[in-house]
Amino acid sequence: MIKGRGAAPPGAAGGPARHIPVLRERALEALAVKPDGLYLDATFGAGGYTRAILATEGTRVVALDRDPAAIAAGEALVAEFAGRLTLLEKRFGDLAEAAQAFAPFEGIVLDIGVSSMQLDEAHRGFSFRLDGPLDMRMEKSGKSAADLINEAEEEHLADILFHYGEERMARRIARAIVGDRKSAPFTSTKTLADLVARILPHKPTDIHPATRTFQALRIAVNDELGELVRALEQAERVLKAEGRLAVVTFHSLEDRIVKQFFAHRSGRGRASSRLLPGEVPPAEPTFIAPGRQPILPDQAEMAANPRARSAKLRFGIRTLAPAQGSDAALQKLASLPDHVKGGRR
Repeated sequence: MIKGRGAAPPGAAGGPARHIPVLRERALEALAVKPDGLYLDATFGAGGYTRAILATEGTRVVALDRDPAAIAAGEALVAEFAGRLTLLEKRFGDLAEAAQAFAPFEGIVLDIGVSSMQLDEAHRGFSFRLDGPLDMRMEKSGKSAADLINEAEEEHLADILFHYGEERMARRIARAIVGDRKSAPFTSTKTLADLVARILPHKPTDIHPATRTFQALRIAVNDELGELVRALEQAERVLKAEGRLAVVTFHSLEDRIVKQFFAHRSGRGRASSRLLPGEVPPAEPTFIAPGRQPILPDQAEMAANPRARSAKLRFGIRTLAPAQGSDAALQKLASLPDHVKGGRR
């Protein structure tokens, strides 16, 4: 959920090393970077994965980020690798449109979720550790977390907290939010974090009780799961045969989508049986998903970077089969249910 996305050695994106890369070496192994190859870093962040790919002779990278601050910080890296790095301000869910002029790619890397840069800057409003405006918008445009908290119906808020934050006390928190906002609207991260801490029992040694609430709001504000589904399906379209897709996730909702994508696209679990008359044959597998996944950080990496503890890496190798297009099952995983029945909320 929380990570040092795309962190790099000193000088990454033209600045000091404020962040530690997560599973960077394992992701590079999964990509099997080739000299002179063309790669897409669809979640540029601080530029760590991009810099590591460009360390291989002759490689070129097209990098995307929806955050204008990341794009601005990355201009120094563009200058350093003149002619080898193209940096575009785009969502990774629009990667096919953004990178169509450059495709096909030898490899694509996705490092999902909020970056350390965003968490560490109070004015971005992503973290309950730092008091700031209740914002959470990666693009700094559109509806903010404050808009959502102050305007949404109680049931909708509860669904967001339960489904995107896996918060068992979602209904209790939503009810408290709706009650408190009648007196004054929520405008700061501290006010919201304090409310959650007030109503949820916890010990000093527990994770902060607002952790799941902040995760849920961030996912909802930025449509992170929908972006992930679109990115996976579009990556399939712009990878060349034998090209590789590597995805690093940081919580169970993201990993579930990536795991199901590779399972469906590789034909894993599909029974080999004779088709009935008139039965439509299943689509040819578009990926090979090598065994022993997910790949997890080792003890040394987790000791050096506590933010790596929840990280998981999955990857696949593109086949010659035509892209399969949209998957309704993946869309369902990324969406709020029409109606949540049962369960303690």
